[in-house]
Amino acid sequence: MSVQNGDTIRVHYIGELTDGTRFDSSEGRDPLQFTVGSGMVVPGFDAAVLGMEIGETKSVTILPVDAYGEKTDEMTVDIPRAEFGEDFTANPGEQLMIQLGDGNQIPVTITKIDENTVTLDANHPLAGKTLVFTITLAEICAAEPDA
Repeated sequence: MSVQNGDTIRVHYIGELTDGTRFDSSEGRDPLQFTVGSGMVVPGFDAAVLGMEIGETKSVTILPVDAYGEKTDEMTVDIPRAEFGEDFTANPGEQLMIQLGDGNQIPVTITKIDENTVTLDANHPLAGKTLVFTITLAEICAAEPDA
């Protein structure tokens, strides 16, 4: 039995950048469970598990277009430092949650701070990166009966 689109599966994985830097792993945790093709994982990860069999391990390289996309300048904004208040203390590299006009919150990374401006980057931290995953298929879960 191999993985098909629409299957709910459980996998162990190690995610690394091309330089070997590990950015995520299921080691020491339960396997990641998701439904293939549902958009729960990046498209390249979805595609990589198709056809895998229980116990199989594979390594796959996923380009930015099939992961978190390319980094875009449109996702970077300069905000007047005064909008953060007098007590604002932060450093480049730190993350903040900002609230959008619709009430949703998104994570942003501070990329630059000067006396007048705070530059925020809303690109995903892995945008523009090629990802390397080692994936082991742990289980193909039983299908949920139709209600």
